[in-house]
Amino acid sequence: MQLQNSTTEIGSPNPETTILPLSELMGAEVIGLNLREPLTNALKTEIYNAFLKYQLLVFRDQDLNKEEQVAFTEQFGELEKHTLTNKGASDSPFVHIVTNLDVNGRPTGKVKSTLWHSDKSFREARSMATLLHAKTLPPDGGDTCFANMYAAYEGLSEKVKRDLAKLNVVHSWELSRENINRTLSQKEIDDAPPMVHPLVRVHPDTNRKCLFLG
Repeated sequence: MQLQNSTTEIGSPNPETTILPLSELMGAEVIGLNLREPLTNALKTEIYNAFLKYQLLVFRDQDLNKEEQVAFTEQFGELEKHTLTNKGASDSPFVHIVTNLDVNGRPTGKVKSTLWHSDKSFREARSMATLLHAKTLPPDGGDTCFANMYAAYEGLSEKVKRDLAKLNVVHSWELSRENINRTLSQKEIDDAPPMVHPLVRVHPDTNRKCLFLG
């Protein structure tokens, strides 16, 4: 792979693939891959390293069905089911469908989430990543925003960093649902009890520190 706008080459088995940084803060576009095709070990390593560097990767013009999305994602690790269930995922439990349309395809007017969050933060084992596959998008973005929590931590003073290192945070699935006026069933509450995590976490592969909350 090559790093766009740089003479630095990231030694890749696929010279047709490039990585285009999307901003100085985070995010990069991976160009030249067909996600339907299995990845070589070397290419998986290159993609994962790019993910570690940029935190957010974009693969445009990919038309995957559920099985193909699962097949691509599980090349990077064991998959986990979403806590919620939905009608459209009965044939593929690892795919969680997010939509603002009802069963007849009409807009519901409901807002799915307006809260900053880290996916599955209420689990003991924290998720490595979430893979989103957009099927239908509005002409101007989709109002899904991402924050660089490494940069948030690194921008703090040394004193604040020392203070935050002493703190833990309670991550509650139940409270997050209450914030959007949704009451969980007892089964859902039992399946996802509150979990305590350090406010400052260290990435196991890079040893880089970030804030873990939301």
